[in-house]
Amino acid sequence: MTPIKEDYLKIIFELGGAKKEVSNKQISLALGIAAGSVTEMVNKLKKEKLVTHRPYHDIALTKAGLDQAILLIRKHRLWETFLATDLAFALADVHPEAEVLEHVTSPKLLARLDKFLNYPKHCPHGGVIPDQDGHFQEESYTVLAQIPDGQTVTIERFIDDHDLLTYLADIQLALETQVIVIKHEPFDGPISVATPAGQEFNISFKAAHNIFVTDENGASLEQNKKA
Repeated sequence: MTPIKEDYLKIIFELGGAKKEVSNKQISLALGIAAGSVTEMVNKLKKEKLVTHRPYHDIALTKAGLDQAILLIRKHRLWETFLATDLAFALADVHPEAEVLEHVTSPKLLARLDKFLNYPKHCPHGGVIPDQDGHFQEESYTVLAQIPDGQTVTIERFIDDHDLLTYLADIQLALETQVIVIKHEPFDGPISVATPAGQEFNISFKAAHNIFVTDENGASLEQNKKA
């Protein structure tokens, strides 16, 4: 499988494709790729029976696609954790190194790395790390862009993207920060948010679609809607 196809499987997983359908637009925003190119790649993945997709419908991982995505995510995020915690890499710099390392990681090395790190459940940017049996904790698939003005949420995780993580480091927005959404600017403009202490941020339209949030108590907003 090509690295580009692997990137698609990983991003579909990260957007929630193991649990629900995700849209072409979500994938396009997360990867920074034109929607037409996303459609073309999704059709290729569908032919290989890695995703399901019908015209005018969204995309989800098949069992085969999910199995491959879980292994890729597990390798990648364990290496990211090692690089960030044991080699003091900046969070924005771990992704490209982990991309290289994940392709030369044997099952034995992967198991040793997991044990060395004491079996972490999450990577440095908040994403889940599947265990050796493919199990992983539930996470939120609600993005900051979906939150209405006036609501308070907690930052749970970020999409694994160098430019995004650099941007968030620059504005000093960290995981587990509580923010209240102040205003959505029209025409794909930024979203204004503020912390309880009064620190204000302007989050770009693209970044707001790549920041996942829970409610102010850390509970999934999807579960709240079902309840």
